[in-house]
Amino acid sequence: METVTLSAGTPEETREVVAEAVTLLNEGSIVALPTETVYGLAANAFNAEACAAIFEAKERPSFDPLIVHVSGKKMLDTIVNIPPDIEETVNVLIREFWPGPLTMVLPKKNIVPDIVTAGLSTVAVRRSKNPVFSEIIKELELPLAAPSANIFGSMSPTSATAVHKELSNRIPLIIDGGACSDGVESTIIRIESTERPKPNIHLLRPGPVTVEMLKKFGKVLKEQDSQIENEMPNSPGQLAFHYAPRTPLRILDCPENFKADPSKSYALLSYRGQEKDGYLRIHDWKEIQILSPGSGKLPEAAVRFFFSLRKLDESGADEIIAEPIPGKGVGLAILDRLQRAAL
Repeated sequence: METVTLSAGTPEETREVVAEAVTLLNEGSIVALPTETVYGLAANAFNAEACAAIFEAKERPSFDPLIVHVSGKKMLDTIVNIPPDIEETVNVLIREFWPGPLTMVLPKKNIVPDIVTAGLSTVAVRRSKNPVFSEIIKELELPLAAPSANIFGSMSPTSATAVHKELSNRIPLIIDGGACSDGVESTIIRIESTERPKPNIHLLRPGPVTVEMLKKFGKVLKEQDSQIENEMPNSPGQLAFHYAPRTPLRILDCPENFKADPSKSYALLSYRGQEKDGYLRIHDWKEIQILSPGSGKLPEAAVRFFFSLRKLDESGADEIIAEPIPGKGVGLAILDRLQRAAL
C-alpha cells in the first residue's frame, strides 16, 4: 500500500484534505491525523473492521483499548451512559477542559464495538482542539477511534514525518497539520463518586491537564494510589513498557551515578542544558538534545520530548541517558513516559 501525505497548511489545502480524509473514513479506511497531543491513527469508531485495521497497522495487542474522539457533548451522549452520581462533575470537566487533552473513562453504550474497548464495559473519550481534526470529525458526523499513529510500544509521533517513518506503506493517508502543540498524550482519568461533596479523580495517565489543574474538581488519586490491580489495562496508556525508542534508555538520578562503558557511545536527553546541573560535562556525548534550553519550562519540555527522543534514537548511540525531570505539572507526564520507556 502506498502512503500519501497531504499538507493542511493553507485554508484551501485544509478543505481538500478534510474532504479526502472524510471520504476514506466513510469507506472504512484508516487515516493518520494531527491532534494537539500526538498524531492519531483514526477510524470510524462504529466500524469494527476499520478499527481492527488500526490494531493491524500498529501491531497493537487486542487487549489494549482505544481512545474515542467526539465532536462535542451531543456525540458523547450517543456512545456513553454517564452515571447520575458523576454527571455534574463530567459536565464541569467538559466545560473546563474540552476541547483539549483530557480523556475520561465512562460506561459505554452497546453501539461501541467491543474491539474498541478490548471488551471492557467502559470507553475512553475525549474531544480534540486541533482545528484539522475538529473539522474532519464535524464533517464526518461520527466518533473516531484514534490511538497514537505509531507502531505499538514505540515513541508517539508529534509530526507527519515521524508518522511516515513508523507507518509508511501500512496506511493510505497522512494529514500533515504541522507539529503537535502539546507534545505528549492526553491525561486520562476515571471519576468515582464519594460521600464527600467532591469526587475521587483517578489519574490513569498523566498528561497536559495536570494534577494541579484537576485538584479543584475532586481528590486526585494517582494510579498507584487507586488500588486498581487488573492484570489487563483498564484504559489506554496503562501498559508498563511503552513509548520506547529502539535504543536502550536509562534515567540517571544524579551525575555521579554515571559510569561509562568504554566500548559504548552515549547520547544525553537533557532537561535544561545547564552546566551547573552537572550532566553536560561528565561525558563526551555522541549527541545532546535539550528539552527546554536554559529555562527548564515544563510545557516547552513536553512539546520537544518525543521529537528530541527520536533525534537521540537516530543518533547511532548505544544508550540514551536521560536527566531526571521534575515530577510536577506536565513534568509528571514526561517522567511517566521516560519511566515506561526505560523498563
